[in-house]
Amino acid sequence: MIESVKLIQFPVFKEDNGELSVFEQSIDGIPFHIERIFNVRSDKGSVRGQHAHYLCSQLLICSNGMIEVTCDDSFNKKVFLLDRPNYGLLVPPAIWAEQNYLENNSSMTVICDRPYEVKDYISNYKLFKEFVSQIKIK
Repeated sequence: MIESVKLIQFPVFKEDNGELSVFEQSIDGIPFHIERIFNVRSDKGSVRGQHAHYLCSQLLICSNGMIEVTCDDSFNKKVFLLDRPNYGLLVPPAIWAEQNYLENNSSMTVICDRPYEVKDYISNYKLFKEFVSQIKIK
């Protein structure tokens, strides 16, 4: 399951006065229909996330600063460094994700394939492990 977490590179167009990153729904881009987008900003030392989803897939994009994302399928962990706005980390359901903000004023844009549903969140790691073990059995 950890191999289902993927880093996706998006096109970036560099000009004399800056850069433009393009995010499009496509096979090579955002691989799902977009239902929700939100932004999170925090400072160095903050830890956010610390949950998984039953159904929601998310694409995490560091739009400013530097954020370390640890993904965990309850058997394996993988760490990703997000520090460029033209890269996104695809986190499918049943992956525990934790974001460690490494610089002040770091911000992350999160693109989701589902609307906000409180019952879709797994915020207890023990319950997450139980859920994943049930998936493996089926």
